Amino acid sequence: MGIVRKRVNWILDLDIRSFFDKLQHEWLVKFVEHRIGDQRVVRLIQKWLKAGVMEDGQWSETKEGSPQGSVISPILANLYLHYVLDLWVEQWRKKPGHGDVMIVRYADDAVLGFEHREEAERFLEQLRERLRKFGLELHPEKTRLIEFGRYATERRKKRGEGKPETFNFLGFTHICGTSHKTGYFTVHRRTIGKRMAAKLKDIRAKLRQRMHVSPAAAGKWLAQVVRGYFQYHAVPGNWARLKAFRNDVLRIWFQTLRRRSQRSLSWERFRNGLGGLLPPIQILQPYPNVRFDAKHTHIQGKNRVR
Repeated sequence: MGIVRKRVNWILDLDIRSFFDKLQHEWLVKFVEHRIGDQRVVRLIQKWLKAGVMEDGQWSETKEGSPQGSVISPILANLYLHYVLDLWVEQWRKKPGHGDVMIVRYADDAVLGFEHREEAERFLEQLRERLRKFGLELHPEKTRLIEFGRYATERRKKRGEGKPETFNFLGFTHICGTSHKTGYFTVHRRTIGKRMAAKLKDIRAKLRQRMHVSPAAAGKWLAQVVRGYFQYHAVPGNWARLKAFRNDVLRIWFQTLRRRSQRSLSWERFRNGLGGLLPPIQILQPYPNVRFDAKHTHIQGKNRVR
């Protein structure tokens, strides 16, 4: 929504190298103390940070970083970046002379939008210094500044360049495009190809483990998997990827059944029978302007506050 509504012409796709391994305990404790007044809770968090790790039966002390896999680790990581990044960006964007600046962050993944390239480049240099102060650094190969936004396609075409680059965020590839209904600029979202391939590989392996269960039981499990996948990925504009995912799941299941001495089973019979156990393709998520706009029925002539 920010890319569509704000004057965004450049996207800064951030990647913090080994973020969870590089958190500085001293800074993290200071941030915790700023939010939590109970020193007993602070001491418990300090003990947890110093608990160390076991590898091949050997214990080693952890002097930095936050052990991944625990419930509290994402919370502390978000707290760390709230002070290191979020609040700093809010102050940076309020400085006079800046164009539009937007940020979207989820855990250690962040994307920023800028109106002017020179400001994006200046921000990037200052961000490197900011992160270095807190023991962090940007990945030099995965951090990118790309031309993206309402006028990116037109401007690149005039310069004789190709289509605008895309960027990945939260499981989706984001692409400059136009709305089929209005013809205006919009951002298309497609499931990341590698992510979908990895999910299908996992389904294939788990289906082989279930090769000897009844087709009905396997179908019930698969329906839950596909339904859960759709709950996240069924966003507007992603229909083709959803269709490809469901078809690939059906083919994997069909191949598994054929290996189970059911070689007489035809594809048509399978698709019209067991294939019906999988949930149909449907868009489950609303468009961003519907999802994020507040609705107020008491406003005359309008039902959205932007």
